[in-house]
Amino acid sequence: MNAGGTPIYGLDIETDTTCDGLDPRVAAIVAIAVSASAGDLVFDGEEADLLARTDAHLATLEPGVIATWNGAGFDLPFVAYRAARLRIRLGLDISADPTLSLRGAPLMGIESGCRAAWYAHGHLDAYRLYRADTARVLGIGARLKVLARAAGLSPIEVDAARIHELSAKEVAAYVASDAQCTRLLVERRLPSALLAVDRFPRPNQLRSPVARADVPTPPPVRSRPTPDHARTAPPSSARVAPVPATEAH
Repeated sequence: MNAGGTPIYGLDIETDTTCDGLDPRVAAIVAIAVSASAGDLVFDGEEADLLARTDAHLATLEPGVIATWNGAGFDLPFVAYRAARLRIRLGLDISADPTLSLRGAPLMGIESGCRAAWYAHGHLDAYRLYRADTARVLGIGARLKVLARAAGLSPIEVDAARIHELSAKEVAAYVASDAQCTRLLVERRLPSALLAVDRFPRPNQLRSPVARADVPTPPPVRSRPTPDHARTAPPSSARVAPVPATEAH
């Protein structure tokens, strides 16, 4: 548990860069990392399976906050779109918020940032948190690797447009590094960072039905019971990422 008392879980995804890795219509998710103070897990393999295993793992964690880097504009709507396309039910609830500007070009069907919750976990986009003050004051840009190094961390760096050229082990290390750096940057801003947690939808074990395959965001939030697969412990096939502790003092 961190000093703020609320568990922070860093989450990052990597997508297939043999095609346009920024387009959820054509690019599959190839890895998802969840970083917690107890360690980092990477889910990879077949896309439908890794989505289900990630969802099951998040359902077992103590309620906290999922921290992403530009997750409001990329990671979470990408996950929602791919899950909908594969007809996979997740505990992710997501809704577009026109007041949130996007970092870059929008994903297909997304014209604004999104707010989200995943089971009982709220969501915090650390990119927006740091862009609002630290990056501006330091004049260094709100990029994860740049801010992580400025904070004394040691992020793994690769050419993100050539993820397909990496080995499975290298992809796992890279995605876990991003998730871990995101978590550590948020933990350094506790407890004030909690003011940036999405206020809608409110995290209260909500679920969304499967969205239409041509729409990247699920329909309006409705209460649903926790799925059977989420009541079990995460499968042993989840790999512990080979990433050393990166926080420097």
